[in-house]
Amino acid sequence: MGVKYSNKINKIRTFALVLIFAGIIIMYLGLFFQTNFILMSIIMFLGFLAIIASTVIYFWIGMLSSKTVQVVCPDCGKHTKVLGRVDACMYCNTPLTMDKSLEGIEFDEKYNHKKGKD
Repeated sequence: MGVKYSNKINKIRTFALVLIFAGIIIMYLGLFFQTNFILMSIIMFLGFLAIIASTVIYFWIGMLSSKTVQVVCPDCGKHTKVLGRVDACMYCNTPLTMDKSLEGIEFDEKYNHKKGKD
C-alpha cells in the first residue's frame, strides 16, 4: 500500500484544532484539584496557554494560506492551494507540484527541504 499524503495547510489546521481540545481538557482536569489552589491555577494556566497557542497557529496559517498559489487539481477539478515545492490536493490528496523538474518523479515530501534537492 502506498503512503497516504495530505495537504500541509490541513495538517497545521488539524494540529491547531487538537490544541484547542487539549487545552479545554487540561483546564477541565484542573477542576479535580480544587482543594489545592496553586496546582489548579497552574493546570488552568497550561490549558489557557494551549488555547492561546492554537489561536496563534490559526492566525499564522491563515496569513500563510493567503500567500499560497492556487491551482486546479487535475483529478478532482477543484481549486486547491499548494504550499512549497510539493503538496497534496486539499480535497482528494492527489500529489501536486509546481516545480517542472519534479514532474513525473515519485511524490516525496522531502523535496520541500533543501536536503531533498539531491
